[in-house]
Amino acid sequence: MPLTDTVTALPARQTLPAEERFATELAFLAAHDDGPRPPGWLLTPRAVITFVCGSGGEALKLPDAPEGLPDELVVATKFVGERALVERCVVTLAGERGLLLVGEPGTAKSMLSELLSAAVSGTSALTVQGTAGTTEDALRYGWNYALLLAQGPTPQALVDSPVLAAMRTGKVARVEEITRCLPEVQDALVSILSDRRMSVPELSGTDDAQVAAAPGFTVIATANLRDRGVSEMSAALKRRFNFETVHPIADVEAETELVKRQATAAVARAGAAFGVDDAVLDVLVTVFRDLRAGRSAEGWDVERPGTVMSTAEAVQVAVSLGVAAAYLPGGDSLDLVPGHLLGVVRKDDPADHARLLGYWDGPVRRRAEDGSATWRRLWDLRENLR
Repeated sequence: MPLTDTVTALPARQTLPAEERFATELAFLAAHDDGPRPPGWLLTPRAVITFVCGSGGEALKLPDAPEGLPDELVVATKFVGERALVERCVVTLAGERGLLLVGEPGTAKSMLSELLSAAVSGTSALTVQGTAGTTEDALRYGWNYALLLAQGPTPQALVDSPVLAAMRTGKVARVEEITRCLPEVQDALVSILSDRRMSVPELSGTDDAQVAAAPGFTVIATANLRDRGVSEMSAALKRRFNFETVHPIADVEAETELVKRQATAAVARAGAAFGVDDAVLDVLVTVFRDLRAGRSAEGWDVERPGTVMSTAEAVQVAVSLGVAAAYLPGGDSLDLVPGHLLGVVRKDDPADHARLLGYWDGPVRRRAEDGSATWRRLWDLRENLR
């Protein structure tokens, strides 16, 4: 079957992994930068950083571009954060050391992990999702029990975990929410990251009793340290990782642009155009930043809610506003903001409702009194928080 027919026959998907979504950029950067690469890497370390952080609006030129690639390309910024952080992450991975991204929920740790994996290995699919129910098999291996019963323990009956598959192929394995795994499950990674091999005792006496990691293998893990249900990592496991903290976005304009861009893409996937005014987005992002920081942009103290007012949550509210504007038109998107904010802050602590009302009685009222028509309208909507 021709390639075009195969692509056409594929079912539609809500989202694509980074390696497919940005396939053109990855191929372009691989051809553009032919410098030295660590073993097994798709791109040079410098190109990985460009892929994640963007080319700063500059069009990169590719003389004699291979067929199917453009002659020049502006690489979009995908991770809004410190370039120095990304550089440290890339250096860690180039040294084949484990990388642990920590921080509050919603700070794009998983997205950064996915982007780095796609740029380094060409795939972000070798992923383990950590939960309280994750077993050691998810990090080591399992068995095809039909073959196990028929043949006994053989290499054919062995089922590789994403980590073992990454070891065999020299790629990056991802472990999401590692601190949600029980400590004894986490510690399965200690010997893997130390010895760079995995023992399979059931195959003892054969050449397959140990699997050695191919060059390029490493692990990127993420951890939301404020979450409930967190299991403390052992000192031995911590020593196998370089820790990097991903902070909330510092620049308000950058955060607003990110919220708009991601909400626009999400609403487009829902089959509509994003029709929320910029003024409403400005208000939404400002509220999230004030409540997250415990202090308004003007310097007024704000009681922080227990819920993490992350950028990711702001995006979800913006998506809801955009979908409502597209499919339930007739009102002002600003009118919906209090209700959605209430839905966000009520997730954990019931007392956060009172904190949100306190925010309305503080910064919202003051801005309204200063003459802002948008904030005046928001103040008038206080009754929607009841």
